[in-house]
Amino acid sequence: MITRIGPPIFLNPSKDVALPAMRQNQGMRDYYIGLMSGTSLDGADGVLVDFSGDTMQVLGAASEPFTQDFRAGLLALNTAGHDELHRAAQAGNALAGVYARVVGRLLEDAAAQGLTAGQIRAIGAHGQTVRHQPQRISPQADGAGYTIQLNNPALLAELTGLDVVADFRSRDVAAGGQGAPLVPAFHQSVFGSADAMVSVLNLGGIANLSVLPAGGQGEVLGFDCGPGNALMDAWCHQHTGQAFDAGGRWAASGKLLPVLLASLLDEPYLSAPPPKSTGRDLFSVQWLAARLAPFAGERPEDIQYTLTELTARACISCVSSYGKDSKELLVCGGGAFNLHLMQRLQAGLPSMRVSSSQAHGLPPLQVEAAAFAWLARQTINRKPGNLATVTGAAGARILGAVYPA
Repeated sequence: MITRIGPPIFLNPSKDVALPAMRQNQGMRDYYIGLMSGTSLDGADGVLVDFSGDTMQVLGAASEPFTQDFRAGLLALNTAGHDELHRAAQAGNALAGVYARVVGRLLEDAAAQGLTAGQIRAIGAHGQTVRHQPQRISPQADGAGYTIQLNNPALLAELTGLDVVADFRSRDVAAGGQGAPLVPAFHQSVFGSADAMVSVLNLGGIANLSVLPAGGQGEVLGFDCGPGNALMDAWCHQHTGQAFDAGGRWAASGKLLPVLLASLLDEPYLSAPPPKSTGRDLFSVQWLAARLAPFAGERPEDIQYTLTELTARACISCVSSYGKDSKELLVCGGGAFNLHLMQRLQAGLPSMRVSSSQAHGLPPLQVEAAAFAWLARQTINRKPGNLATVTGAAGARILGAVYPA
């Protein structure tokens, strides 16, 4: 499916991450493609973005769902198993094929608008995170951690004929950072307000929060709050066969299990201070099964309600602690379509308006893909893409590796 988005969004330069200098030829266009496949493991999203002067306009968007077998294979690679290296390499190749098909649709859309592939400067391809352990100690490098995003950017460059920028997280981790989240700098550029603090909540498989100070005066904060859709989706699929709880309707049919919620909220990560990041390494189906064991007799819909409440409470706690002066909470990612979850967020944050990023010109499922187009642009222009105040890195770093076509 290909969609065309509306008017340009004005970018707000951040004091921490410099936007590329204005080009002397203001009529020159600056096109990038951003690709994203997140921890929800539902598929790949892509956008074609025009960065011209101090604006950003999404010209087209395309997506491709993952097959059930491919999704199961990626999920299995989040934990140790037989022949991992071979399976991971095969998955990276297959993902490059999915990405290439998304890019192909975007190029068809570009051609319909009179654009050629040669006008697109680069693709930003995030890859699929299967391990994220930025603080794991290694005997070879004191204090070094690692993060793994499956991908084959060299193959993607071959398949598309376009330059590819990939492996965005590793440089930040090498500099002592979490390598995540990387979207707060982009959020500041797109959603930052001159006269009010704004909080942005991305509800993918994992929930992450960006707190944007008014007028860029002060430090941008950002970190992973905890589980987003991952646990809800896993439980929903197990009991209904559906990939996700559409609109949160199944959860809404249940009721809260207070003792279970207290047990879930007792996870130490949820109360740890930032900088911090997490993933399926922690919030896995195994983590969920261990905590649900004493509640085997409960109704599945009541557990779904309680898992939804876990996500809501974890996010509400983070917003209340770090973004309490915000007048608005913008929500993006697939969770923005979960009406029940959105209602629970609004109930827990009565002093601010909870709304979809759609209201600010960027549909929820296109925000992260657009962020990786922006990060690719930062890399190509040799500008830093991380915020040390967010990730805890030693300083600003140019992120990513470039694979020329």
